[in-house]
Amino acid sequence: MSGPSQVASDVVTQRSQLVDFFATGCKPRSAFRIGTEHEKFGFRWSDLRPPSYEDEGGIRDLLNGLAEFGWQRIEEHGKLIALEKAGASITLEPAGQLELSGAALETLHQTCCEAASHLSEVKQVSERLGLGFIGMGFQPKWSRDEMPWMPKGRYKIMREYMPKRGKLGLDMMTRTCTVQVNLDFASEADMVKKFRVALALQPIATALFADSPFTEGKPNGFLSYRSQIWTDTDPDRTGMLDFVFADGFGFERYVDYLLDVPMYFVYREGRYLDASGQNFRDFLHGKLPAYPGQPPTLSDWADHSTTAFPEVRLKKFLEMRGADGGPWNRVCALPALWVGLLYDGSALDAAWDLVKDFSMEERHALRDGVPRQALQLPFRSGKVLDLARETLKIAAHGLAARGVLNSGGVDERIHIEPLIEIVDAGQTPAERKLELFHGAWGGSIDPVFREFAY
Repeated sequence: MSGPSQVASDVVTQRSQLVDFFATGCKPRSAFRIGTEHEKFGFRWSDLRPPSYEDEGGIRDLLNGLAEFGWQRIEEHGKLIALEKAGASITLEPAGQLELSGAALETLHQTCCEAASHLSEVKQVSERLGLGFIGMGFQPKWSRDEMPWMPKGRYKIMREYMPKRGKLGLDMMTRTCTVQVNLDFASEADMVKKFRVALALQPIATALFADSPFTEGKPNGFLSYRSQIWTDTDPDRTGMLDFVFADGFGFERYVDYLLDVPMYFVYREGRYLDASGQNFRDFLHGKLPAYPGQPPTLSDWADHSTTAFPEVRLKKFLEMRGADGGPWNRVCALPALWVGLLYDGSALDAAWDLVKDFSMEERHALRDGVPRQALQLPFRSGKVLDLARETLKIAAHGLAARGVLNSGGVDERIHIEPLIEIVDAGQTPAERKLELFHGAWGGSIDPVFREFAY
């Protein structure tokens, strides 16, 4: 989850400024970039428990160790909570899940190098501290009450508000990890087309990356329990956004949606003011109870835009949010999938042709069904597996068309090979772990930490 916005603090006096905030994300295709984010669970090798912030060898010490690699320290009320360097940041999720928010890079090869460099630094520091890290979509062993909390002001507000809106919001905060990619658009029309394709195909990404089949050491009946958790987190700020497919959708309609999403906070002078459940429309008129008589700034609007959690999110770019966390090669595979689909014009057209006749009911059936059945979910005359195979073919063509080679002369298609292997096997990462659990692991979840640690 994001920290305070770095957007200019211009006072907002009219709704058009909120629309313009998104419109200024439009950029020429030559300036399109790739921003990849991935989260991972830390654990102590001694007992497999998640490390706290304050304890010796915990998250604070990990961040201090990472700072030695040239990262700039970011503090909140004297506590180190994040690091920044060269357009990238390392931040903390509510229970100490470690997130790399990558820099805006030109190629997938650069993205994969960035992820590998980050994981190398984390490994060097964590080994000194007796820590390990694992990529999965949901904490496989520990209960919600056994998860620590990080000292960040916005998390305190969310922690108190979440249970008022859904049963699983605190699980979302403390026990999930994801990999996401942020991609650009050239115009409002380009944004709309990409948004629609991304929303319609987000369940395919969920199925391909499904890797959260355990809760508190036992199978939970799902392949992507992380995805299921979003269905009972907060109906005001989650979901498939059916209005995106309606005629006339654009920046203005998304602004209307965000204005209807209840607020969490206002950030002023290093403090988070609790505005949970209050209305940004009132803020526009200086009538926000948490900050009476004061108008919002563009920074407030940027912050508010990060508190909506749909399957695809619009900022000054589009954020794909449907995948479980995983090992380093799937960190590279997620941006490869979406770059292949969205950054080549012919591939984008083909992807739209694939999904444009999906009904609203079909889109919801995909979204609701893949957390439990993933690739084996029936769809029309086949399965999601068939749809995933066709999606990957389109993405591969898009990546080939980009013609971006690494130093060995290999193009970017190399990065979706882990997904092609999943489709060829017809088995998700979650199903592979369930096989091990019922077989070689003898019904114990503990081996997952050893066998799948970074």
